[in-house]
Amino acid sequence: MNIVAMIPARYSASRFPGKLMKDLGGKPVILRTYEATENTNLFNDVYVVTGSNTIFEVINNANGKVIRSKKEHSCGSDRIAEAIEFMDVDLIINVQGDEPFIDKDSLKKLIAVFKNDTDKKIDLASLMVPMTKIEDIENPNNVKVITDREDFAIYFSRNVIPHQRDKTETVQYYKHKGIYAFRKEALMEFYHTDMTPIEKAEKIECIRYLEMGKKIKMIETSTESIGIDTPEDLEEAKKII
Repeated sequence: MNIVAMIPARYSASRFPGKLMKDLGGKPVILRTYEATENTNLFNDVYVVTGSNTIFEVINNANGKVIRSKKEHSCGSDRIAEAIEFMDVDLIINVQGDEPFIDKDSLKKLIAVFKNDTDKKIDLASLMVPMTKIEDIENPNNVKVITDREDFAIYFSRNVIPHQRDKTETVQYYKHKGIYAFRKEALMEFYHTDMTPIEKAEKIECIRYLEMGKKIKMIETSTESIGIDTPEDLEEAKKII
């Protein structure tokens, strides 16, 4: 199985512009993420995919593998799909460019899903983290996911799901972590399908896969990622480095 990691990277970011190029212990955030992904030794190849000349040059000058996007893209999946369309790959892992502290165990779990799926019934796999704090559960920036009994995704939402009508019942809430593993066929079908109605409403790209009838296997992990979304996050990351 030919497994590659793709790190979609755009320079602009509404909450923290240019965050991927911010200094983190002497190196830009995006370079830290690239090197950490390579150091897992889980992949046949690791690429950064970007439309930014600045990010392209940083990775290229560090002798990293980087692909320049030819088109404008509204989501990471489309950016990756353009890059791998003519590559001979089986499995693609989407690694977030603003998460330089790679959770290797979670990535291994995603890969294992497909190695064990001999009948190829699973199109995608992704991660979910239990949530207990009410402020996290009600935060629309945290995408929630509900699954069936076999942990296949039923729905994703920025709203609180499931709705706890009976307050005496215990409900476990899960946050969706935006790290995906795709079979190439599923990703390319996504790329050539227009944005779907519910995806447009929720602004959650993985809903398009559900509306297309794809099977998304969710893997529970207790490890919360350390993403850099704000200047405060960057300062915390510097302490870890």
